Amino acid sequence: MARGKVVIREDRCKGCGLCVSVCPVEILQLAEERFNVKGHTPVEVTDPEKCTGCAMCATICPDVVFTVYRRRRKRERKAAGR
Repeated sequence: MARGKVVIREDRCKGCGLCVSVCPVEILQLAEERFNVKGHTPVEVTDPEKCTGCAMCATICPDVVFTVYRRRRKRERKAAGR
């Protein structure tokens, strides 16, 4: 399974929760006791090791909060090095 990394620009998040509803591995949640500079509860990643890099969060986000990075699998790296 591919692994991903999600970078969140919390200052842009308005806490709409759309990303939370579409995450297939359910690793996103709205912060409970924190607020961003705009006074909203931002989204946060609860378990970064479970991220698959699917980018569904970035696709649905109306505020362009997410940058998603995806690590290649070992087999793909070996094939690319030929």
